[in-house]
Amino acid sequence: MTYLSVTEFAERHGVPVRTVRNYCAAGKIPGAFRTGRTWNIPEDAALPRFGGSRVLISPLLAALREQKEMGLKGGIYHRTQVDMTYNSNHMEGSRLTHEQTRHIFETNTIGVTEGCANVDDIVETVNHFRCIDMVIDRAGEKLTESFIKELHALLKSGTSDSRRDWFAVGDYKKLPNEVGGLDTTEPERVAAEMKMLLQRYNRLEGKILDDILDLHWRFECIHPFQDGNGRVGRLLMFKECLANGHIPFIISDELKMFYYRGLQQWPRIREYLRDTCLTAQDEYKVLLRKFRIPF
Repeated sequence: MTYLSVTEFAERHGVPVRTVRNYCAAGKIPGAFRTGRTWNIPEDAALPRFGGSRVLISPLLAALREQKEMGLKGGIYHRTQVDMTYNSNHMEGSRLTHEQTRHIFETNTIGVTEGCANVDDIVETVNHFRCIDMVIDRAGEKLTESFIKELHALLKSGTSDSRRDWFAVGDYKKLPNEVGGLDTTEPERVAAEMKMLLQRYNRLEGKILDDILDLHWRFECIHPFQDGNGRVGRLLMFKECLANGHIPFIISDELKMFYYRGLQQWPRIREYLRDTCLTAQDEYKVLLRKFRIPF
């Protein structure tokens, strides 16, 4: 059998070299194998297709996947992992600092020099790194209940919650809960409402930013899991931005209160949440310029 290099395959099919390399790394081109640092692709291999259409990979998504595969330190993948994990966990009560989060990511050690650290904070930090990897690897997949449940299971695996009989890790909540003092969907109605939400969202063509924000608001109103809804919801927003050609964003500690207000006011005043997320987008664009990633 004749094999092509990544460059030859990319030129033949009119796609970026990074895209082909990412397909190979993800196992999406049958028969492709690696010799040292070189991928060998069967000459008759076809481009992977999802849902009948070609997956478009932005320069950002290509960079995230490539740097993840390389284990590159100090790039956009590294910065995204640390900043998003720290901020999203901090919003939910984690006491780990940004520096401690960075230390865990870089060295896989705790690095706590003063006081003590909550074990769940450490476990969920490591788990959140894995969740971001899952979002990057599977950004092009259609959003499904099984994907969302898998993301939740990954986030909460090994935590004290996972040892509680009433806490359904990777499954919808068993007990009623509330968010911000407001009622959420009753446990027995969650499955039906999640199914309707995803059917409605997946029917949309050419999803704009408001579609992704509306998905997030509706997801948080349902609050399908016993805990971890905010972090899962923000991970889904990041994924859907990558999937639909939008600049993703990280809600920082400085934007937290504006973000909460935006969620509360979304049905009446969409500008609050939209402007907050656009501000977060601008902050992420600064990183893209720094690391010379086109957008």
